Amino acid sequence: MKVPFLDLKRQFDAIEADVRRGWDEVLANTSFILGPAVSDFEASFAEFLACKHVIGVGSGLAALELSLRALEIGRGDAVLVPANTFIATALAVSSVGALPVLIDMDPASHNISPAKIREFIDGCKKHGEALVVPDGHPQASAALLEARIAAIMPVDLYGQTAEMEEIQALAAEHGLPIIEDACQAHGARYKGRRAGTLGDVAAFSFYPGKNLGAYGDGGAIATNNDSLADELTMLRNYGSKKKYYHETAGTNSRLDSLQAVVLDAKLPHLDEWNAARRAHAERYAAALADCPQVACPTIAADRDHVFHLYVIRAERRDALQAHLGKQGVSVGLHYPIPIHLTDAYAGLGHKKGDFPETEKAACEILSLPMFAELSDEQIDYVCESICSFYETQA
Repeated sequence: MKVPFLDLKRQFDAIEADVRRGWDEVLANTSFILGPAVSDFEASFAEFLACKHVIGVGSGLAALELSLRALEIGRGDAVLVPANTFIATALAVSSVGALPVLIDMDPASHNISPAKIREFIDGCKKHGEALVVPDGHPQASAALLEARIAAIMPVDLYGQTAEMEEIQALAAEHGLPIIEDACQAHGARYKGRRAGTLGDVAAFSFYPGKNLGAYGDGGAIATNNDSLADELTMLRNYGSKKKYYHETAGTNSRLDSLQAVVLDAKLPHLDEWNAARRAHAERYAAALADCPQVACPTIAADRDHVFHLYVIRAERRDALQAHLGKQGVSVGLHYPIPIHLTDAYAGLGHKKGDFPETEKAACEILSLPMFAELSDEQIDYVCESICSFYETQA
């Protein structure tokens, strides 16, 4: 049996008529950039999130970068980000001239650890109203010395929100805005509230493989702050509300109409698709319960996990990955090289051992096939293939 990691063709079959109808309308009215289709999707997604404003942009990375710019974060600033995340989270911080401060993960959720955030902040010093990284701080480096801590950027990793109540309390205590990276958590909930409404501003990616994915790059920013929404609307469009009247130094990062049509066609199905993903996760967990070499994801009681990824931790991970490949099972690694060990961030001055939980996970994680249309037979085959590997290795 062949089990793909993702099957977007099967999803397309369910929405093809709506997508083609919407594309025909765009082709007829030729409003390809920021046209009615984009406005319609922004309104639909804002209603879905129960949020005042959604601003469509070119990618999830752009959504994070523009959020930082709207909050006037730049050179001399530092932003707290998870050590365990896709590199785009850190790249957004770097793109505005600020410095990413990496914080180790919670071993249960794999999300940023609130305890480690507090530990880092406790080592900082007050300089007027600002928190700065002093010489002698355990995470101090030449790059970070005297940097002002400007924001916290938690990631809702794999489809489950971070421990936001604790993070919100820390942010409020120190006057720090929260930029929620919800790029993997479309439709997830934390204590009844949707991911994307848990900070001052939030970023979404619509990369094709996401739970709500376009057929190309795309992203969005969500906020309840009117002034931030106004600034972001200008920043994405050359700093302009009206053509040729530029109020700020913006950029070109706009969601195009063809992608908005796809997203609007998918949005009514999102909760149903996420429910299917949760059912698949339950089946995985039940089938792997008697396989002690595998740890299935931990789901917090106050959260609705939407399983953008189904990430297990496995003994002899690399050998298991090779075995599954031979069995026709496609898997992924999210993420095998921690940010601080990449060449791109060697300049932060970190070394192996600085973020032990993240580094340990990087050697054990394995992402199993996960998409709404996955069949019970496919899940059972994946689990049988995993269990048989460990039985033959005993």
